Amino acid sequence: MNHTIDAHQPLLSRGMIAVLVAQFLSALADNALLFAAIALLKSQHAADWQTPLLQEAFVLAFIVLAPFVGPFADHVPKGRAMLLANAIKLIGAALMLSGAHPLLAYSLVGIGAAAYSPAKYGILRELVSADKLVKANSLIEGSTIVAILIGAVVGGVLADWSVQGALASVVGVYLLAALSNLLIPRLPAAHPVAQLSPMVLVKDFVAALRTLMRNRDARFTLLGTSVFWGAGSTLRFLLVAWVPVALLITDNSLPATLSGVVAIGIALGAAAAARFVKLETVNRALPAGILIGALIIGFAHVTSLPAAVIMLILIGASGGFYVVPLNALLQERGHDTVGAGHAIAVQNFFENLTMLLMIGVYVLLIKSGISVVAAATGFGALVLLGIALLAGWRLAVRRSN
Repeated sequence: MNHTIDAHQPLLSRGMIAVLVAQFLSALADNALLFAAIALLKSQHAADWQTPLLQEAFVLAFIVLAPFVGPFADHVPKGRAMLLANAIKLIGAALMLSGAHPLLAYSLVGIGAAAYSPAKYGILRELVSADKLVKANSLIEGSTIVAILIGAVVGGVLADWSVQGALASVVGVYLLAALSNLLIPRLPAAHPVAQLSPMVLVKDFVAALRTLMRNRDARFTLLGTSVFWGAGSTLRFLLVAWVPVALLITDNSLPATLSGVVAIGIALGAAAAARFVKLETVNRALPAGILIGALIIGFAHVTSLPAAVIMLILIGASGGFYVVPLNALLQERGHDTVGAGHAIAVQNFFENLTMLLMIGVYVLLIKSGISVVAAATGFGALVLLGIALLAGWRLAVRRSN
């Protein structure tokens, strides 16, 4: 069942505001928890390569559960799906607080995040009309970025003060996020699934994947956003290793703060995308995507904090301008074909598989003893090449039609 939206309905409706608040709190807790978990591993004197494995444990759920979370998000009211997902995140954080191994507890939080994402993005097309979708995505990204900034900084600062205090605070924020989900309107299910058996859902996921891959725009956005988020996740852990080497600072708060600086840049880029890019002009975002890799290469060789801040803001701004229009395009194509929840689940599968591979390569590089600067340089070159190839393919296909 498709929910018809009045084109004259304001962008900031009651439902949209509720989604923004819930997303802000959930994202804040996610990012504070990551840096609290990193500090917890440090306090346990875990090997350096275990730190990026936190993200591996987190994203694995997105890959394994991809066939199930999309149909679930489309089968039930998305506000209730977000509520359940935040409850799972809360349980994972509480387990870490109670002494469970960080990798195990963080993997449970990943399960909640995997269930949360299709509902969070899929509900936008049920709350706003197509002409407002890029702006709605910009608001969600802006809310998320502010949450990343605050969550990363607060998580790092609280972890320097008390790891247990940081974890307890995260549990409290997840509780507030779950309560905020109750304020989201109970919209009708977008694409109810006839059967919820695992085999049926796997077949349904494969069918949705094939449908999207046959669509030129959807195929492009799936690959394009995957490279971006794989790069972003790896950059976060590169910062943790890069700061002590390049800046000779060993606390938990500075890498967290620098992650927040990237978030500021993404917010600026997302705002610019909302102003200058529409679904019909999405190719305007391509140069910014190519610039991400070039900026990462330059950042790898920076040795001062002010220069690092400037470079990270530019990296984030390029990323925000690039990824927001692509997300909106996928949601629109997905809504019209397989359902937005299905489309986001397929997107999560591609993005998190890319994260798994990129961070896995980074873990191997760290274990092999390669320098952080060399690893960051190679990583930036890989991102530049990947997005440049996608952009070239996109433009070549357009010229041939």
